[in-house]
Amino acid sequence: MTVRRIVTNIATKDIAAAKRFYHDVLGLDILMDHGWIATYGSDERMQVQVSFMAQGGSDTPVPELSIEVDDVDAALVAMREAGFAIEYGPADEPWGVRRFYVRDPFGRLVNILSHR
Repeated sequence: MTVRRIVTNIATKDIAAAKRFYHDVLGLDILMDHGWIATYGSDERMQVQVSFMAQGGSDTPVPELSIEVDDVDAALVAMREAGFAIEYGPADEPWGVRRFYVRDPFGRLVNILSHR
């Protein structure tokens, strides 16, 4: 058996709220929208990873999602311009990433990062 895909499912009564954060700000494509489910993604080839954490690193809370971007500073500007409050960072971490934490419209703590 081979795992082909891992999908994160986030429960919400407001499916449309995802569009502003995940599509408009982060630039993910809308892959599927049936009204009761909207799936966002990218044609970029990505590694499948699942992390298990006792803390988020640097004594931060464990984020529910981590999204790696090619330009974390541009993502930070876009989040601020869209009115999303930054909860941590930006920080250059000792393990080689630059990152910040932000909450999506559903209250999920999201770690936005780039490797340095």
